[in-house]
Amino acid sequence: MKIPSGVHPVLAESAEAAWTAYRDAMARYSREERLSTSGIGGDGTPTYFLDEVVERPVLEVFENHGVNVLSEEIGWIDRGSSETIVVDPLDGTANAAAGVPLACFCAARVVDGVAVEGLALWLDGNRIWWAKNDTTIKKTTTKRATLDGAAVSMLRPRPETFDAWCRVARRIDRVRVLGSSVLEACLVADGAIDAFCDAGGDIHRIVDLAAVDLIVKAAGGVLIDLH
Repeated sequence: MKIPSGVHPVLAESAEAAWTAYRDAMARYSREERLSTSGIGGDGTPTYFLDEVVERPVLEVFENHGVNVLSEEIGWIDRGSSETIVVDPLDGTANAAAGVPLACFCAARVVDGVAVEGLALWLDGNRIWWAKNDTTIKKTTTKRATLDGAAVSMLRPRPETFDAWCRVARRIDRVRVLGSSVLEACLVADGAIDAFCDAGGDIHRIVDLAAVDLIVKAAGGVLIDLH
C-alpha cells in the first residue's frame, strides 16, 4: 500500500495503522472470532471484535497527534484541539468479519469546523481515494442525472424501506448491494456506478460521509441528504 504524497501525516499514519491491523487480524483470527461482538459502539450499533482490533492502533495515532476524534466505535474524544478527525476505521465490518473482501477505512480532517481533507482506503483491494476541499474538480463520475437505465448501489432493503427500495430498483438497469457505504460512494466517484443511496432510509452517519463527501465532490459528484 502506498499513500499518496501530500496526504496529511495524521491521515496517512492512521490509514497505515488500520491496514496493518486489518491484515494481521484477518490472518490471525477465525471467522467466528471476527464475528463475535463486544458491546455497543458510539454510534449505537453492535461493535464487532474486529472493529476493536482495527480501531485500537488508529486511536493511538490520533492520541500521538493530539487531535480530537469522532469515531464510529469509541464516539467522541475531546482533546481541546482545533482539529478533529472524523473516522470509521472499518466500514463494512460485517463483510470483513465474514471474509467478504469489501471493507474500507475512511477519515476526514476537520479544522475549525471545516472538513479540509478526506481519505478512503479499500483494505483488501489496495485502492486509495483522497481529496482536499480546495482540490480542482476532475469530473470522473458518469454524470448521469436520471434513474432510468442507471447502475445504482443501495443499502439492503429493510422492512421500513422496502417499498422505496423496490420503486428505485424497478426504474434502474442494475442494482448492487456491496455492504460498504464508503466503497460504494468511492465507486460513484470513479464512475464505476452511477449512484449510491439508502432508498427511503436515514441511517447513514457522519463518520461514513465526511470523507466521501470531499471525494465525491472532487470527482464532480454531489452528496444529498433528502431528510
